[in-house]
This record gives sequence, structure tokens and C-alpha cells, in this order.
Amino acid sequence: MALYAAYASNMDPAQMAQRAPHSPLRTTGWLKGWRLTFGGENVGFEGALATVAEDRDEHVFVVLYDVPDADEQALDEWEGAALGVYRKIRVRIATLDGDVLAWLYVLDAYEGGLPSARYVGILADAAEKAGAPDDYVKDLRTRPCKSLGG
Repeated sequence: MALYAAYASNMDPAQMAQRAPHSPLRTTGWLKGWRLTFGGENVGFEGALATVAEDRDEHVFVVLYDVPDADEQALDEWEGAALGVYRKIRVRIATLDGDVLAWLYVLDAYEGGLPSARYVGILADAAEKAGAPDDYVKDLRTRPCKSLGG
């Protein structure tokens, strides 16, 4: 069983239950020294995709799940890991019970570009459902984004 740190739409426990049904939520925590950003605008069908980048003055709210091998393979498919869209790295997560090691997905593309308003809304809703602090959710909801359709 591996520990997975979700920082984007997989923070939503209901979505994770569909994508990785054997992966219970363990706890929440903070990825310190990193910031949430977006990149790969040419990869996403609506705009830039969520990722994290090192930044010693920032931190990212995460949800930790215990993920068995079969669910990890399913998540790899969802996240496009086999296609080179995201790659997995191991990071240290600060929780109320102390630091733990977990893996997460990092976009394998250059930082930059705007996500769609719909995507930013999905991320903010997922963070809210996961119990992220109100100021963190508010920051997500006010991120620069682009409107699709018009």
C-alpha cells in the first residue's frame, strides 16, 4: 500500500472513490516548500493543468489516500502517466501526526498558461469537500483563468 498525496481534483473523496475504489482517505496535510501552479496548456483540452512547483515560501493543501497497487495503476491511467503527461515523485507531507512520505503527480510540461474557469471551480470544490481551510479555497476560486464559450 502506497500513500498518495492529491492536490487537484482527486482531493474530492467521491471522485477518488470512483477512480480508486480501494483507496481510503487517511488524512490531510501540507506539502511545504511547494506551490500550486498550472502548465501544459497545449496538453489539456480546456487549458492549463494543475501541477506543483518548488517554492520555499509556499505550501499546498493535500489529501492523503492509502492506495493499493491496482488502484495506483488505475490512477496512472487517469492521470496520463503512461503517456508522459504526469510523472510521479516522492515528497514529504506535514500532517497533524507528523511528516510522512507520499507520492504525487507532477506535470511533465512547462509552467504557464491559464486553466479554464470550469477546471478552477472543480479544484476549489474538491478542496472544499476535503476540508481545506477557507482562505485556501478562496485563493483557488480567485485564481486567474479563462472562460470557455462565450
